[in-house]
Amino acid sequence: MDNIKLHSLLDKVLIKISGEYLAGKQGFGIDPSILSNLAHNIGLISKDKNRQISIVIGGGNFFRGVSIAAKGMDRVAADYMGMMSTIMNSLALQSELEKQNIDSRVMSALTIRKVAEPYIRRRASRHLEKNRVVILSGGTGNPYFTTDTSAVLRAVEVGSKLVLKATKVDGVYNEDPVNNPNAKKYDSLTFKEVIDKELRVMDLTAMTLCKENSLPVIVFDIGKEGSLINIFDSKKEGSIISDKEIVW
Repeated sequence: MDNIKLHSLLDKVLIKISGEYLAGKQGFGIDPSILSNLAHNIGLISKDKNRQISIVIGGGNFFRGVSIAAKGMDRVAADYMGMMSTIMNSLALQSELEKQNIDSRVMSALTIRKVAEPYIRRRASRHLEKNRVVILSGGTGNPYFTTDTSAVLRAVEVGSKLVLKATKVDGVYNEDPVNNPNAKKYDSLTFKEVIDKELRVMDLTAMTLCKENSLPVIVFDIGKEGSLINIFDSKKEGSIISDKEIVW
């Protein structure tokens, strides 16, 4: 297996953030303290002028299209509502970033010109080149695709070298660690191992996109103090999924 130093991947990174994380202990909506802390940490990692940071935020703190559709709502309508919830989270993060004097742009796959720029790949790349944090919202603009898939798709389009999947779990386990305290944590996995073992890291479409484009993924606990900063300092966090050996 080829190896590569993590440091060489950190100049172009897409961070996929769980919408549920923004809700905190209240379980719904946005916890202002969590949003402020997230914006602060993003500000710290974006200070490097040679670093391009793009972000995709889920919408599960407001609306989960798949689970609502399972209860009888039309799937297409539910998915579009889910996409709009990602725009709400993206605007909230942009507002907090601007309070901390961090230049950012929200781009949306759904056309809502009053609040967000339409997503155009070349324009997104130009914002990144100018050291702006680019928040990519609205999913792919189509139903039946998860925010994980849209995150990987956007990462490939804007040339990201690494996807950071920020969750509430400190890595990838063979079983749900909440239900089984003896679950085994993996330090590293190949894409094939994730697919073959049916580990619920990302949906199959997202993981296949990563594999086909040799795009490594680090799954880590965004709620752990300093975890995001640690990764950019090349300090070990979470689990790595890659067909190449990533050297911390």
